[in-house]
Amino acid sequence: MQYPPTHLVVMGVAGSGKSTLAAALADRLGWACAEADEFHPAANIDKMSQGIPLQDDDRWPWLGEIRDWMTAKSRDGLSTVLTCSALKQSYRRLLSEAGGRVVFLHLDGGADLIGQRMQGREGHFMPPTLLPSQLATLEPLSQEELDAGSLRLDISRSPEELVAAVVQALGLDADQAPRAS
Repeated sequence: MQYPPTHLVVMGVAGSGKSTLAAALADRLGWACAEADEFHPAANIDKMSQGIPLQDDDRWPWLGEIRDWMTAKSRDGLSTVLTCSALKQSYRRLLSEAGGRVVFLHLDGGADLIGQRMQGREGHFMPPTLLPSQLATLEPLSQEELDAGSLRLDISRSPEELVAAVVQALGLDADQAPRAS
């Protein structure tokens, strides 16, 4: 069986492990991988670097760029793995407009664990002081989103365990999925 182009959007607040899981999934599946941070305009990065939370007006063009990237990959017959906070259901609805199947993988965990992870990382423009605003903005996956195939994943599990859980839950097989070229 050949899969239609699928986009795994690894979502959650900063420090939840999106980049780690996305890289591991892309490696396991051989799919194109991107970081949503790469799509931010300089103005957004400047704001976040100064500890200023983004507003919806800052996010809509950024989310549109991400959706369009996924659609372009779908047109080429490629599946993708993408990191994106996707904190609100309205953001996820916009991303779901991309061509192909869009599945959200919500990395879920306690504020203490996420805060510890953020303290330990270096070279990232998102300061730990923005974690409370991200947690306040986060709208967990709805039952409708879960019923459509999106997954809530416990970040206390290892990346290897999470990859195995995603591959099994979604019935993905690297030998049958559209690969990055």
